[in-house]
Amino acid sequence: MAESILIVSGKGGVGKSVIAANLGAALASAGRSTVIIDADIGLRSQDTLLGLENLVVYDLIDAVNKECTISEALHDCPSCPGLKLLPASQFARVRDLDRNRFRKMINTLKQDYEYILIDAPAGIEKGFRNLLNAQPDRVLLVTTPDQLCIRDAERAAQVIEAKQLPRPELIVNRLENELIRRKEMLSARVIADTLDLPLAGEIPDDPVVYRSVLRNSLFINYDCEARLAVLRIAERLHGSMIPFPEIGKQRITLRQRLFPRIPKEVTPLDRH
Repeated sequence: MAESILIVSGKGGVGKSVIAANLGAALASAGRSTVIIDADIGLRSQDTLLGLENLVVYDLIDAVNKECTISEALHDCPSCPGLKLLPASQFARVRDLDRNRFRKMINTLKQDYEYILIDAPAGIEKGFRNLLNAQPDRVLLVTTPDQLCIRDAERAAQVIEAKQLPRPELIVNRLENELIRRKEMLSARVIADTLDLPLAGEIPDDPVVYRSVLRNSLFINYDCEARLAVLRIAERLHGSMIPFPEIGKQRITLRQRLFPRIPKEVTPLDRH
């Protein structure tokens, strides 16, 4: 059964768009037809993350206003067969997105794709609230484990629940095992319990993530801890009961303390 999944955050800078791109790639690589809709009108990013920045002709506003067909606005992701992108308009305004037409477009896409991931603008302003009217089937709320982001995530969850949408599922990004062990950082489980939200995933603070962004590539294509975390989230979305590694409970050996891991050059996974 097709699902529309809105991916949101209480504030910018928590890694929401990067997670959305890599989660879409994880679903597609598992054979599940997936579309990412970049709904951050005026500040699009998914085209760059997916390596499509020079290929965009038509965008979301064009498709919603029927200035082109939906298929004309969709772009195949070259690094991930089965993944398509509907890019945001870089020069339109939030009010240019008609929420009723947008909802109808989502229903049309559900006829051909299993997952429609909607990358929402950060924060709880008009662009975010407009997308809530599209009645997504699920909402993923991304936060990092600092008090500012947790507070803003709580406010975003309140707005979502006020719209009588499904309770958001929490993804906690940039978790550091040793900081959690030393009680300097909250664990994903504690944050989920604090916000009274179900936990969908926990992603470690992985240096490969930012290095992949610098290379205009997806970290899902590299052998790293963040990749494994997103693969687990993708399987949970599909209904699998994947256990949580519970970052912060992993014991650090004496050798690891004396000789901290030095990040190695990222190496693409062999897909052959």
